[in-house]
Amino acid sequence: MQTKVADTPTSRSVKPFPFLDLKAQYRTIQDEIDAAIQRVMGAQQFILGPEVEGLEKEVAACVGVRFGIACASGSDALLLALMALQVGPGDEVVTSPFTFVATAGAIARLGARPVFVDIDPRTYNIDPKKIPSATTAKTKAIIPVHLFGTAADMDAIMQIANQNRIPVIEDAAQAIGAKYADKMAGSMGLCGCFSFFPSKNLGGAGDGGMLTTNDETFAEKLRVLRNHGGHSKYDCEVIGMNSRLDALQAAILRVKLRHLDSWAEGRRQKAERYADLFKKHGLDQVIRLPRVQPKCNHVYNQYVIRAPKRDQLKAHLQDCGVPSDIYYPLPLHLQRAFAYLGHKPGDLPESEAASREVLALPVFPEMSTDQQNLVVDSIASFYDRDRG
Repeated sequence: MQTKVADTPTSRSVKPFPFLDLKAQYRTIQDEIDAAIQRVMGAQQFILGPEVEGLEKEVAACVGVRFGIACASGSDALLLALMALQVGPGDEVVTSPFTFVATAGAIARLGARPVFVDIDPRTYNIDPKKIPSATTAKTKAIIPVHLFGTAADMDAIMQIANQNRIPVIEDAAQAIGAKYADKMAGSMGLCGCFSFFPSKNLGGAGDGGMLTTNDETFAEKLRVLRNHGGHSKYDCEVIGMNSRLDALQAAILRVKLRHLDSWAEGRRQKAERYADLFKKHGLDQVIRLPRVQPKCNHVYNQYVIRAPKRDQLKAHLQDCGVPSDIYYPLPLHLQRAFAYLGHKPGDLPESEAASREVLALPVFPEMSTDQQNLVVDSIASFYDRDRG
């Protein structure tokens, strides 16, 4: 069925465009990517090896830690971190319900209990003030999620964790390159977990992940666990898993890593322009724009607004030819997979309210002025019509 395109001041001049234009990104670095792929094909070494080791060192340097341990996905990174802490049945892990299912899924897969703590409505990150009441003698770890590209309140979280001697695993899947004061996301807890899913700011040509840490002993545990639990092929020391990053992915990511800072700056520029356009239309009084926290930068893996009549607005944007998405339409404590935890609507009100109101708008460095104008003009036309 053909999408109906509503008439806005700019809609007639803007071609349909995707939520994230990876083709546009590829065109800017095609020669570098193609050369990296050919380098791997020439070497014919596809599992771990020099390309992966090179990426591990480069990501560790980017994050400001001693060690990087590559793995097969961001989901595996979370799982490996918990396995290295020997999390299992009877344990509890504190985390946010307003995140992708992989965060809590890793906890549940090991037989531990996810303990959900509500979010700060301004940042969508876990609210540190609510963590102490959620911790018990069974708490084995805290997993804050640096959502949408901005860090959680790590000073407060680390103070609680240190007082109670609880390890912190940073879910930094959406926040590579983000800063909290003078520290990088993924460098403040015991370890950081990153995703290289194609839609991330540093995205591969498929799945991939990375763990970062300053703890040499912990890093060695992670290397063993990702490789079937052993240092050598037929010597199994512990029960591990197969979670090795492909050399092809590593080579592609090493190229992209060189552009990460400039791409993040491009996203920030688009975010600033969105803010200016929304204010020009008076929309900053109608919708809530992303908040840049004190002491933090923002790398805008997603540009998320809170909007009255969110679902109607999303439908209107689709009619205008504007892509959008909802991160996340249902918080984890209300997902069927976690029904066994016994939560009910109203238990975590800030997460539930966010799920009803948030809307992610397209933001990527290659986004054109006309495309941004169309997004904002379309939102303005919805609320003008609504007011009218």
